[in-house]
Amino acid sequence: MILYRTAEALVVKHEEHAYPLQETSLDALITHRDLHAHLTVAVTRPPPADQSPPRTAARPHRQSGGLGSGVTYYNSRRARIAESKDAGGGDFYDRVYTAERPELFFKAVAHKVAGPDSPVKIRRDATWSVPEPELTLAINPRGEIIGYTVGNDMSSRDIEGANPLYLPQAKVYDRSCALGPGLLIRKEPLPATTQITLNILRSNQITFSGITALAELKRDPATLVEYLSATTAFPSAVFCSPAPASFRRTPSRCRAKMKSRSPSMASAPSSNTVE
Repeated sequence: MILYRTAEALVVKHEEHAYPLQETSLDALITHRDLHAHLTVAVTRPPPADQSPPRTAARPHRQSGGLGSGVTYYNSRRARIAESKDAGGGDFYDRVYTAERPELFFKAVAHKVAGPDSPVKIRRDATWSVPEPELTLAINPRGEIIGYTVGNDMSSRDIEGANPLYLPQAKVYDRSCALGPGLLIRKEPLPATTQITLNILRSNQITFSGITALAELKRDPATLVEYLSATTAFPSAVFCSPAPASFRRTPSRCRAKMKSRSPSMASAPSSNTVE
């Protein structure tokens, strides 16, 4: 089941049918004790004859913020070490990759997050910026993973590479993050074979394409949520990206307008134009 927030209503897509919900607040709905069971009841009713699956959707939240976790793929570790070698920061990334405690960082407040088919941005003072397609966890206030969506974590590689302490500047700025379009609601974790793909287009031509799988994740998403929720309470849903999908080759500069599609898994793919 995929849960969408449209301009008119909350809608559940199931087996090519769309079911409008009585609830109007996604943040309130996500706090339900058993969201999967609640939505399962909703989709057992006959679907409305005039209700088709949503073609457009807003970002899947109004009040929720976003956080990230870094260096959870081996290729990500290797790339960060190479980028920060001259600054003497490479050892930090090797240590966090093997440490018990994960790297967690703030990414964006809700009103700075771009929705599907909306533009994301790069910093004006960056010379090397990349999109990072990510599996994104939807977490309820009880610290439970209740669903998944797709995310795009824009990052300024040259800024973070100059000094690891510049990570907040490399990661946190207006529209540096995109989420949506829908929430894949599941009782069980996604299988390790789930793939994440990225296509970057310029003038409608694919200039870069990459693919990875969740099997390459160093850390279990549940462990990341455990650390995130240890001493921090969230009154509504929070979205956490376990790490950027790690590809063996990354695009260089992103100064021109560009369209990235990231990633494609069981939920609908997300598309954003980079400005």
